[in-house]
Amino acid sequence: MKPDKRKQNLILFALWLLIFSASSQIIIIAPILPIIGKQLAMPESIQGLFITVYAVMVGLFALVVGPISDRIGRRRVLLIGTMAMAVALTFHGLAQTWQQLLLMRAIAGVAGGILSGSAVSYVGDYFPVNRRGWATGWIMSGAATGQIIGIPLGTVMAEYFGFRIPFLMFGLTMFATFYLVWAYVPQPNVQLNMNRITLKGSLRNYWELLKRGSILAATGSFFLMFISVGLFIVYFPTWLQQNYGVSGNFIAMLFLVGGVANVIFGPKAGKLSDKIGRKWLVIVSCLGTSIIFGGTTFFIFESWIAFPFMFIVMSLVAMRVSPFQALLTEAVSDEKRGSLLSLNAALGQTGLGLGGAIAGVAYTHYGFVSNSLMAATTILLTAFVIWKFVPESSYFRKQQVAARQHNRQQTPHPEVLVK
Repeated sequence: MKPDKRKQNLILFALWLLIFSASSQIIIIAPILPIIGKQLAMPESIQGLFITVYAVMVGLFALVVGPISDRIGRRRVLLIGTMAMAVALTFHGLAQTWQQLLLMRAIAGVAGGILSGSAVSYVGDYFPVNRRGWATGWIMSGAATGQIIGIPLGTVMAEYFGFRIPFLMFGLTMFATFYLVWAYVPQPNVQLNMNRITLKGSLRNYWELLKRGSILAATGSFFLMFISVGLFIVYFPTWLQQNYGVSGNFIAMLFLVGGVANVIFGPKAGKLSDKIGRKWLVIVSCLGTSIIFGGTTFFIFESWIAFPFMFIVMSLVAMRVSPFQALLTEAVSDEKRGSLLSLNAALGQTGLGLGGAIAGVAYTHYGFVSNSLMAATTILLTAFVIWKFVPESSYFRKQQVAARQHNRQQTPHPEVLVK
């Protein structure tokens, strides 16, 4: 193996493990929420706060760290964030009440805010445009692998040994991520923002980004996308358990199936987006997800149907995650990429928290059908915003212009055809 190839693979693995660990410690909340509620005597109607408090802290600290990462470089942010998350997850083992665990989730949210957007920003710094979909697809498959291995294993361990064990497990993998970043991930050779960082300057920087219509639409669509996820996923396992009497092992296997779909389709979608463009893959995914979400309570009339259902849902998620993230890396220059992706992550996590908070009230008062219909409507609105206001990346627009020019050159003039 060539040295540069080995170096590239080690970088990808470090970022992959970061995504695996960070996403798993978020996703694990949903399947073990009934276990946490039972062990810590937490009312069902407010269990969505575990999602909300984490998301709020991520949103706040992502906004703070975004401009800092543009100033000091992505590598330092990755080192600080991975160590902070590893320590925060270790603290979860100390929680004895649901209020204490809520505090630990807030601390983890601070670390999550530091890391938000860092892996994808690094891809944008290190990889050329025509390889970013592929690279993003591979590192985002870490989240899918978490569903295949981490979430099922963590759910089973929580059921038999308590809810604290999964968080400690992901804390260990985050310590390993810190080592890999320290040992093998260099600072990319990109233009850093050398301006002095101030609160006023950072706010002005974000305002300047949002004044661009395409950026406002892209970040707004990400916000809506995560509201939809929060509305649907937080109480989906609870609904299955209460309506069909499924066990924790069933929920673990369900997330495993979803992870398999993500691993299969995530890298393929990223690679395909490098060839045909990003935008329409994302729109098709949103439309399909809207249909699936809206029909959840009708489609799943027996417990086993949840497995093919989850496979389809996660296939559609995989179709949009990598292309959309790659599209964002191309929206701004190097010295603003961290700010944009951190802003995007902040809005996404705020949407997730808002969706999770609404989900608890809706589920308690109106049942899961209200959650699924609101989630379907929100993701449909996301598709409209992207279609109407988010342009394809400049790289692919240039490719399309070049292709049209080439076709005109290859097409004979009508007079030549007559002769």
